[in-house]
Amino acid sequence: METPTLPRDLRDAPDAVAPDEDFLPINGTDYVEFYVGNAKQAAHFYASAFGFQITGYRGPETGYRDASTYLLTQGKIRFLLTTPMGPDGPIAEHIRLHGDGVKDLAIWVDDAASAFEETTKRGGVPVREPEVLEDEHGRIVISAIGTYGDTIHSFVERSDYTGLFMPGFEAVEHPYWKPEPVGLKYVDHCVGNVHLGDMNKYVDYYGDVMGFKNLVSFTDDDISTEYTALMSKVMANGNERVKFPINEPAQGKKKSQIEEYLEFYRGAGVQHVAMATDDILATVTQLRNRGVDFLYVPTTYYDDLQARVGQIDEPVEELAMLGILVDRDPDGYLLQIFTKPVEDRPTVFYEIIQRKGARSFGVGNFQSLFEAIEREQARRGNL
Repeated sequence: METPTLPRDLRDAPDAVAPDEDFLPINGTDYVEFYVGNAKQAAHFYASAFGFQITGYRGPETGYRDASTYLLTQGKIRFLLTTPMGPDGPIAEHIRLHGDGVKDLAIWVDDAASAFEETTKRGGVPVREPEVLEDEHGRIVISAIGTYGDTIHSFVERSDYTGLFMPGFEAVEHPYWKPEPVGLKYVDHCVGNVHLGDMNKYVDYYGDVMGFKNLVSFTDDDISTEYTALMSKVMANGNERVKFPINEPAQGKKKSQIEEYLEFYRGAGVQHVAMATDDILATVTQLRNRGVDFLYVPTTYYDDLQARVGQIDEPVEELAMLGILVDRDPDGYLLQIFTKPVEDRPTVFYEIIQRKGARSFGVGNFQSLFEAIEREQARRGNL
């Protein structure tokens, strides 16, 4: 079997940054916060369709007058769904412009004040000065900087906190809000879409401001069809616990998926969140049974699958039945599948991924994925 060639082979990627050289030590993703039009209803969707448990709440009843927020958890994943209590203010304006979408890709750090100081002095856009939040369970320190579009990165320091999530949140108990999980474990990566010509600007921003490295790059030769194309670079912190691929459109005959997103989202933002599982067959089966819609992949994709990727543990017929894609890199292989957009605007969607050694992002599947997305674009009249 021939090893797939990446535009920048992961074997040539820089070694992880040593802790004493890393000015922004990161423990992982802390939470992903969405601004949505109706958080209570959205929470029910994520519980019933994706198996998230609704475990916490902050709102007028807990002394927070401006918005209601629901905390959803599964494995190490935390989603926050926030909706404003009125038509005015930044949350309402975000929803008016973008629809439901990701506002905050929060990062778990040991020192939120230091993270803010080190990133802003390197050119990070200050959004929230370090702030201490306290209650009977201890203290949380939080700060934030901006990134592409209206998206921000909060830095969350929680080593001195023993409560549910953070001050202001109360635990909630409701039998319908505690569904069986589907096996989602952690956030693997979060992908952003930016305008043509902006990708390298944000690659430099993550490198200069946050000390991230360019893990791998893809050109329009790697990600293209007859009609559309895109370019992408993956930025990762030193220990690779946080990975942010950044996409921009490339010239093509028709409107690409990135251009469609930018048009309907009204600017740059988070395109999709990839969530990891240890058993993608079981997870995707449960998600399909709960009504999650996935992109369609023609069965011909599986005709020579093992000739392309080599020996795998999973039965090919089961992968074909579920529409799961497979790709291999020098470190192993991965399995992945993509949902359709989870709201009426063709913007945010999800990736379910299982890594079996692979560190890459499925370059061998880009053609099939792009064609599947184009079929959906054509049905919407946006290709």
